[in-house]
Amino acid sequence: MAISVFDMFSIGIGPSSSHTVGPMRAARMFARRLKAQGLLTQTASVRAELFGSLGATGHGHGTPKAVLLGLEGYSPRTVDPLGVEPVLDRIRSARRLRLLGDQVGDAHEIPFDPDRDLVLHRRRSLPYHANGMTLCAYDPDGVPVLEKTYYSVGGGFVVDEDAVGADRVKPDDTELRYPFRTGDELLRLTRETGLSVSALMLENEKAWRTEAEVRAGLLEIWDVMQACVTRGLKTEGILPGGLKVRRRAAHTAKALRAEGDRASHAMEWVTLWAMAVNEENAAGGRVVTAPTNGAAGIIPAVLHHYAASVPSADDDGIVRFLLAAGAVGMLFKENASISGAEVGCQGEVGSACAMAAGGLAEVLGGTPEQVENAAEIGIEHNLGLTCDPVGGLVQIPCIERNGMAAVKAVTAARMALRGDGRHHVSLDKAIKTMKETGADMKTKYKETARGGLAVNIIEC
Repeated sequence: MAISVFDMFSIGIGPSSSHTVGPMRAARMFARRLKAQGLLTQTASVRAELFGSLGATGHGHGTPKAVLLGLEGYSPRTVDPLGVEPVLDRIRSARRLRLLGDQVGDAHEIPFDPDRDLVLHRRRSLPYHANGMTLCAYDPDGVPVLEKTYYSVGGGFVVDEDAVGADRVKPDDTELRYPFRTGDELLRLTRETGLSVSALMLENEKAWRTEAEVRAGLLEIWDVMQACVTRGLKTEGILPGGLKVRRRAAHTAKALRAEGDRASHAMEWVTLWAMAVNEENAAGGRVVTAPTNGAAGIIPAVLHHYAASVPSADDDGIVRFLLAAGAVGMLFKENASISGAEVGCQGEVGSACAMAAGGLAEVLGGTPEQVENAAEIGIEHNLGLTCDPVGGLVQIPCIERNGMAAVKAVTAARMALRGDGRHHVSLDKAIKTMKETGADMKTKYKETARGGLAVNIIEC
C-alpha cells in the first residue's frame, strides 16, 4: 500500500483524529454514497451506532458531534471550528438533520433525534478494530436501503469493512519510484541511490504531485501548525469537557517572554509550543494530525525549535523535515499502528516523537543512518505508554505528554547526531516491539478511559 506524506499530515479539527476526524470522514462518506447510489431522496431516517473505544469515550472526544457534522457533509479539513456549535444546536433543537446540508442543491432533510438515533455502545466492540461504527439508512417503511460499517484506524484514516472482514477500500497501489516498507529497506535505498531520506521521499511523492505541489502542500501544513501555536499562545480560559482544565500556554508564554533570553529557555519553549497545540486541539480548534490529533503538538514544537534555534533554517528545511518525518511515520503505519485504541499512546505520542526526532536529525545534517537511529531512540523510550485519558478527554495527561515527548525528540536527535548511526536496536525491531506490546496491553489501557489515570484520578 502506497502511503503519502499527506496521509501522515492532514488538516482537521480537535480533539481526536481517531474519534473526531475519522468518524466525521466516515459519516460524510456514507452520506455521499447515498447520493452517488441514488438513495438520498429515498432516505427517511438514519441510525448511527458507535462501538468499542468510539462508544466508550465518544462524548469526551466529540464523536457524536463529528458524526452529525459528517452526515451534513462537512469535512474536517474545511469545517469552520467556530461554526460547529450553531450547526449542532440547530440539529438538537429541531431534531432534524440535513444530509449533505453543506452542499447547495444536495441537502435532504430527515427527522433525527441524537438521543435515539445515535447510539454509543460502551461495552460492545466490532471484530476488526477498536474504533468501529455502523451507519444505516432506512426508507419511509423502515426498510434498510444502505448499511455500512467503518473503522477509524488512527490518524483520521478510515477503512470500510464487509461482514467477513475483507477490506472494501481499495489500497493505493500507485507505483512509487523507491518503494519501501521497512527501515532496513529505506536505508538500503538511500545507500544505493546516494539520496537523503527526505530526497528519496520527495521522489516518491512525485508519483502523486509535482515537486512544486509537494512543497506548497507541506508549507501549507507548516502554516496551519504555526497558526495553531499562535492561537494557543494567546488564548486563555477553561477547556471544554467538564474537568475544568485551565489553559496554561498563554500565561507561561508571557512569563517566559518577560524573562527574555529565549536560548537559555529553549527546552521550556519546546514544551510550551507542544502544549499550546494540544490545548487548541482539546478545545476543538484547527490542528494538523501529526500523525494523530492526540500527538499533534510534538512535530510542530520541534519544527518551531528548528526554526528558532538554527540560523540556516528556511522553508527548504521545513519541507525536508516533514518529508523525513513522514517516512518514519509510514513505517509505523505500515508495520504497527498509530491508533491509541489499538496499541496505546505509544502508537500516538511514541510514533510522533520518533517522527520528530528523525525529521530534526535530517535537517541538522544527519546521515540516513543517524535519522533512523534518532527515530529509534524516540520510540524506544516511549514503549509501553498507555492511553488512559481522564474523563475520556484529550487533556490529562495528553497535553503535558506532548510537551515531554517534544523534548525527548530533540534529545533523541542530538544523541543520534553524536553517534555514527550504528546501534544495537533497529527502528524496525522497536516498531515490532511496540506492536507486540500493544497486543499484550489490557484493553482498559487503550483509550477506553477504564484504567490507569482515567480511573485513579476520579477515585482520588
